[in-house]
Amino acid sequence: CPAHFLLTNHASVTLRERGISVEWVRRVMERPRLCLPDAGDPELLHELVPIVEREDRVLRVVYNSGKDPLLVVTAYFDRAWRGLL
Repeated sequence: CPAHFLLTNHASVTLRERGISVEWVRRVMERPRLCLPDAGDPELLHELVPIVEREDRVLRVVYNSGKDPLLVVTAYFDRAWRGLL
């Protein structure tokens, strides 16, 4: 379970704009319900978890698994997965 990660500048800005807490990102990365490879970049992974505090909306965290520490590139609530996890 990845406990250590950094946020790109883009991720920091988008988390703030979207009202997503870093603790939720940590929760997703420590205990993902689903992990998917990125369609275009083999180093990127997508992890998804419903967030109880946001009415079980599914948070998708995208990070570069080839970096140490892991590098979160973005996170957003994925409407397509709501109710499926």
